Amino acid sequence: MKTSSIPLAIVAGGIIIAGAIYLAAPRGPVATEDGDPRLVRPVTSADHILGNPTAQAFIIEYSDIACDFCKDFHTTMRQLMTSESASGKVAWVFRHFPLTEIHPTALSLARATECAASVGGNEMFWKFTDALYAKQPVDPSTLGSLASSVGISGTAFASCYATASSTIEARIQADRQNALDIGAQGTPYSLIVVPGKAPVVVDGAYPYDSLKLLLDNALSN
Repeated sequence: MKTSSIPLAIVAGGIIIAGAIYLAAPRGPVATEDGDPRLVRPVTSADHILGNPTAQAFIIEYSDIACDFCKDFHTTMRQLMTSESASGKVAWVFRHFPLTEIHPTALSLARATECAASVGGNEMFWKFTDALYAKQPVDPSTLGSLASSVGISGTAFASCYATASSTIEARIQADRQNALDIGAQGTPYSLIVVPGKAPVVVDGAYPYDSLKLLLDNALSN
């Protein structure tokens, strides 16, 4: 979620303009109870993955960076990944589920993380996402300086963010639609996915002990 040859005022101005464009974007469909967790999109190298990409289990999280509960769960997931890092049995997959109906900045923040990934790769995606949650609530006009603070090129980030990238927009909307397809009605919404087994639904900001128990059961059963 570096130094720039572009004055900060210009970077901030571009971000404000881009944010206005995104806040005016059409809202997506509303989630229903007709979803099916088995419709979860398979994990690929295109996903944002933290941990072993060939792990036995994936925790696939659909998250809204403007959501307080997601911030809490993000901390829990960081704790879990630290405790499980040595085993290599689990990986964390982050997907976007911006609740634009209730969080006006959600889409802008999702887009900013994708720009971080575009400029700095998967590592910068996670660093910038950590920074966004730490600074929550985030004013979109501060995204340029926040990106700089974690080592992302200000010029490249500002250019990505100010440009209406159809690729980034399509990625965010694909994540959101998949969340709706599997039945997510709020955030955070996660699935523990082990090949050959039914996905385990983690609907909400589960505390560490409860999440660890679900994971251990999914791996052992």
